[in-house]
Amino acid sequence: MAQDNEYCLGAVPAKGRKGVLSLMLVMLGLTFFSASMWTGGTLGTGLAFDDFIKAVLIGNLLLGIYTACLGYIGASTGLSTHLLARYSFGVKGSWLPSLLLGGTQVGWFGVGVAMFALPVQKATGIDVNWLIAISGVLMTVTVYFGISALMVLSFVAVPAIALLGGYSVWLAVTSTGGMAVLQQVQPSNPIEFSTALTMVVGSFISAGTLTADFVRFGRKPWGAVMITMVAFFLGNTLMFVFGAAGAAVTGQADISEVMLMQGLLIPAILVLGLNIWTTNDNALYASGLGFANITGLKSKPLSVINGLIGTACALWLYNNFVGWLAFLSTAIPPIGGIIIMDFLLNRERYRQFADQQFEAVRWQALVATAVGVAVGKWLPGIVPLNAVLGAAFIYFILVRLTQRPVLVQEASKC
Repeated sequence: MAQDNEYCLGAVPAKGRKGVLSLMLVMLGLTFFSASMWTGGTLGTGLAFDDFIKAVLIGNLLLGIYTACLGYIGASTGLSTHLLARYSFGVKGSWLPSLLLGGTQVGWFGVGVAMFALPVQKATGIDVNWLIAISGVLMTVTVYFGISALMVLSFVAVPAIALLGGYSVWLAVTSTGGMAVLQQVQPSNPIEFSTALTMVVGSFISAGTLTADFVRFGRKPWGAVMITMVAFFLGNTLMFVFGAAGAAVTGQADISEVMLMQGLLIPAILVLGLNIWTTNDNALYASGLGFANITGLKSKPLSVINGLIGTACALWLYNNFVGWLAFLSTAIPPIGGIIIMDFLLNRERYRQFADQQFEAVRWQALVATAVGVAVGKWLPGIVPLNAVLGAAFIYFILVRLTQRPVLVQEASKC
């Protein structure tokens, strides 16, 4: 049986810290996701070449900065996103972020399983229910072994995805007569630049809010900053490019359709399967930490239960829940903004988690979350970025106006 070394309700000690390369692969395994390729395909058919490059670079730079801040906090403290939320939301107040984050990740796990099974069923004729059951169970089994399994899986998947994606881009470029010709391709379904920028940032800001769950294992905070910047700026950019090049040539935004048209059926099934597997395991791992914070139970069995639920509901989630998951995702960016702001205001309190005393609920964070969602929804600009900044600003104001001694509630240990 795998050793329980995930530190689900405590800080990761020095003996549990990992090197930069292994955590880099884990984070790239998270950001190397087929959904980002599909979003890149949508942008590739909706933007001219120069606008595509600007939207992707600016959007992923913003995403990288946001996740790097959370990564720095995670590695500095050794705490998961859910335990960090206890400082700003309170012990029971942190159940709200954990429920939103954990529940959303279970939903996306189910969607990811279906995203793999449906194209494979279309290409091979194998019954989709069997494909969902087998792939979902395999993805669930590996997550039981925790961060170590994520490292091993990412070690295989990340290079394979990079090679296949690069080859797909090369085929797209050569089939059009070169890069100069590809740059002249005009969008078939034009979209506004501001919309494109929101799509880039929104593509991973939900999962990016969980950055601390993974890089809390980092030995040095600035190493975690480098890891997250590479994963979200470079890694996510590559996914958009991989998706956009083939889409611009074929007119198909769906990366699986593009690769089938390029004669890459078997490699596409294998590598896109690994692509979804790494991200899905990261999602399950993070969901287990979230529900561990709520229940006080260990994260590994919770991750397995979440995987079985996600697998059983995969088709229903895919057909009915994507819109609801997108709605939930608008409530997640404010959580990251509040965590970052609280760390800036109360950095000294984060040094010894086990000795801290926490309020049960901090209403300032709950109000700031609600305002952040409203700001993201109603103000013009980049929706997720507005939500992060709006929540952080309101939290800062409320804390400064209502500072008081922290009430007693002891932190638990796993």
